[in-house]
Amino acid sequence: MRYQFNEVFTENKDGTLSPIKKIRVGGVSFGPGVSFGSSAAFGGINFFQYKGHELEADEENGILVIKAIY
Repeated sequence: MRYQFNEVFTENKDGTLSPIKKIRVGGVSFGPGVSFGSSAAFGGINFFQYKGHELEADEENGILVIKAIY
């Protein structure tokens, strides 16, 4: 299923990003309460580069597993 970037991540007042729900990218899982800056990469992906894009993801046991970025 495709998700808009802002359905998966929120931009915090300090400019960092946080996932709205628990997500997994490659073998890395993280969820709400985790914030990261523009230099962070998860599963080799720097999500700051993809703000405004669509994400392909499947929900598995309450975790959004990101498969692709468009």
